[in-house]
Amino acid sequence: MERYRTYSSYLKELYGEKVYKLPLNIPVTCPNRIDSYGCSFCGGAGTGFEAMDAQVPVREQLRKTKEKISAKYHAEKFIAYFQNYTNTFLPLEQFRNYLQEAAGVEDIVGISVSTRPDCIRKDYLDVLEETARTCNLKITLEYGLQTVNYHTLRQINRGHTLAEYLDAVLMTAPYGFDICTHIILNLPGDTLEDSIETAKILSALPIRSVKLHSLYVPKGSRLYQDFEHGKITLCSKEEYLDRLTAFICYVRSDMVIERLFSRVPKEDAGFSNWGVSWWKLRDLFEQKMEEGGYVQGCKCDYLNGSALGRWRME
Repeated sequence: MERYRTYSSYLKELYGEKVYKLPLNIPVTCPNRIDSYGCSFCGGAGTGFEAMDAQVPVREQLRKTKEKISAKYHAEKFIAYFQNYTNTFLPLEQFRNYLQEAAGVEDIVGISVSTRPDCIRKDYLDVLEETARTCNLKITLEYGLQTVNYHTLRQINRGHTLAEYLDAVLMTAPYGFDICTHIILNLPGDTLEDSIETAKILSALPIRSVKLHSLYVPKGSRLYQDFEHGKITLCSKEEYLDRLTAFICYVRSDMVIERLFSRVPKEDAGFSNWGVSWWKLRDLFEQKMEEGGYVQGCKCDYLNGSALGRWRME
């Protein structure tokens, strides 16, 4: 029994076979790193741990990574994933050129673009729509929100609040693109209630998928300095599993769950996953779901005029 809707299952339903993401790294930065030091959890190298150097042409990055994945998994369909930093923080024509270059690679069936919710406009969405139409590709926008708690967003120096995220989602929805949201469930200052409220807000919006992360602390980040000096407290592994379980129970049952835990090189992190492998954590989570008899969305009873459903209206 599948107790939550996995990303691999969704892609297989969509394309009829296994599909793999190919990470891309292009020469772009983040606006939050220009007028500030960036998010406190950013180590300066972004998140493209598996991607090649940004100076390698997009076509070459895709070709080389595709060869490796094809040889290992016999894969035939791929998604070009613009992963690192803020991929729409580029001049529009330059952004278009990168999209076109990726779209022109054989066996690419979709493009996924990771960005910040305060870094999207309709002209960029128009370019994405044009690429989808002319190249017959599926587009996914991945917005980094991290938490709906605006106090926490300020404390981690995120550079935007919940409002910018809502604006980005509502602007994107009419285009019909899949929208994915990145969430960190154990940011310092957040609680179990924040995890539940995050699940509720995402469920009330036209979101297709969510990528959940357990907080890791990159060496060289502001968060690492605070962690080393005992200025922040990170929740226990057991508390994270409680938050993760609650999130899955409260989120809509049709939401696709792309990831449950962060996966980063140990040498780059001052703290990561309590020293436990991500697959062991996944096993503990699935055991917790099974023992509680939980399935995704089993507590999603708060939408569509829930009070009218609880009380008889005479």
